[in-house]
Amino acid sequence: MALRMRKSCFIGGLALALVAAPYSFAQKRLEDAFPARFGKWTATTTATKGQPRQEELPLLTEAGLVSSLARPYSNGSQTLSVTLRQFGDPTGAYEMYTARLSPDMHPSIVGELSGVDHGRLMMLIGNVLLEVSPPQIPSTAELQELTRSIKKYADTTPLPPVRTHLPEGFSDGTQRFALGTVGFRAALDRLHQSEYSAIADEIGFRLGADVKSSAEAMLAEYHRRNDSGVVVLIEYPTQHVAEQQLRHLETVLPGVAKAGEAKIERTGSLLSLVLGATSPAYAATLRSAINYETEVTWNEPSHTLTDPPWLVIVSRIFTATGIFLLIAIVLGVAFGGLRVVTKRLFPGKVFDRPKDIEVLQLGLSGKRVDSDFS
Repeated sequence: MALRMRKSCFIGGLALALVAAPYSFAQKRLEDAFPARFGKWTATTTATKGQPRQEELPLLTEAGLVSSLARPYSNGSQTLSVTLRQFGDPTGAYEMYTARLSPDMHPSIVGELSGVDHGRLMMLIGNVLLEVSPPQIPSTAELQELTRSIKKYADTTPLPPVRTHLPEGFSDGTQRFALGTVGFRAALDRLHQSEYSAIADEIGFRLGADVKSSAEAMLAEYHRRNDSGVVVLIEYPTQHVAEQQLRHLETVLPGVAKAGEAKIERTGSLLSLVLGATSPAYAATLRSAINYETEVTWNEPSHTLTDPPWLVIVSRIFTATGIFLLIAIVLGVAFGGLRVVTKRLFPGKVFDRPKDIEVLQLGLSGKRVDSDFS
């Protein structure tokens, strides 16, 4: 009985260790991502665990938050705080990055995917979301040094391609990416389209138990003079799935949208619709500007066949024929010369031996037929 209990405790402890190992490894990696010093800034204490706001917990869970740490830095009498949030992959980090964007933020020259306002600088580095507060004190060079240090520990696999299909000209800070219903509803709320939140459960973000995310959505707000609208792009794994979801959403939208609004269209595996458009003409303009093209590629290398000029073909024919004739002459002379030399040195022993020669004699004359002809 005691032996069984010891075995059970050992197995339970091993299971807990295996479960805790990824988190401990991620925690250690995130702590190592903080540099002890960048530019003139020096860390004053070790990194401490951050406490997310309660209203952000559902979205952080959907995005796959692994760990959140903060570390203070000082430069003389000046201080700033650096916060790092690590996610399971860049896709989840990108969802949280877009969710925390606001129209008040402006693009930063520190990095490509970054935004800054008076209170904070936010930047996406692979699967790590960086925030610096306040952002005005450190220089651009110092912030770039900080991001290079963090990038060594980040997963920099490509971001979701659906973000590249948005039409150009959206309002900065309004782009939103969603890989689940929580992110999609939050995006509609921030873009003032909450009346369409009922379609979040019908999009099919999770169509199967083995599929982490069967659909990915991208939203952004557009303005042109007196016109405005929100473009929604939903990308599915295959065109077949997209066609099925199109038919399903066509039955759901009439009960949610106003008459004549939110027409949904499919291009390949991408569904698109425009919400809250001020006019059907502007909605059509936005849909026509969607940057999406289907491509068919071969998985085997292709070859381009081109015929050379006819002068080249004729010259090659004459050259090949001349080489063939030259070889034939050389071989013929060699064989004939060898035969003549052999017959002179060894007459009747190698070539034309009497026992190997048979000559048919008719005997038409009175001369006796010689059967031993040589």
